Amino acid sequence: MTATEAIRQALVQRPKRADARRNYDKLIEAARAAFTERGSSTSLEEIARRADVGIGTLYRHFPTRQDLLVAVYVEEVEALAASAAELDDIPPWDALVGWLRRFVAYAIAKRALSDELLSTIGMESSVFRQCHEIIWEAGEPLVKRAQEAGVVRADTDFTEIVKMVSGISQIKWAEPDQLEKILLLALDGLRYNAKP
Repeated sequence: MTATEAIRQALVQRPKRADARRNYDKLIEAARAAFTERGSSTSLEEIARRADVGIGTLYRHFPTRQDLLVAVYVEEVEALAASAAELDDIPPWDALVGWLRRFVAYAIAKRALSDELLSTIGMESSVFRQCHEIIWEAGEPLVKRAQEAGVVRADTDFTEIVKMVSGISQIKWAEPDQLEKILLLALDGLRYNAKP
């Protein structure tokens, strides 16, 4: 069982019936949008309205606010991890840059979620540990592949690269195109002394 399958089984029980699954997906999407726009303090009633379901349906799927926050957070991590596999057929440098762009977007979107989750479940929780593993399983092979191809310097590793791009994602009051430019400038440093 992969880390992704383990976290899904242990933390997020997705419904099996088609109609329940549709409502679950609508609630996750509505919560993701609301938390991104307004922060994690958005009311559950607002999320139910956005999903076009009753508040009872929301509570059947997510008995507590924390359950909903965890589910949205895990969905975001899974989507980021799955995106790495979509890049297998492109050159190593392009694959790494493409995934790191997605990582920055993920880091920006999850900021409100992770702040509230950190305050309620703590950094050492199984949610954060398992999500950390999923991200590493997805991203580290991209760095190694790029290093083996000689397009990324050998004196760095995935941990350092994640810290660098995470720092970029924390820049406040920057327009998306400014963040993109800063990210690309930083990533150019990964090529310095790389052996083609």
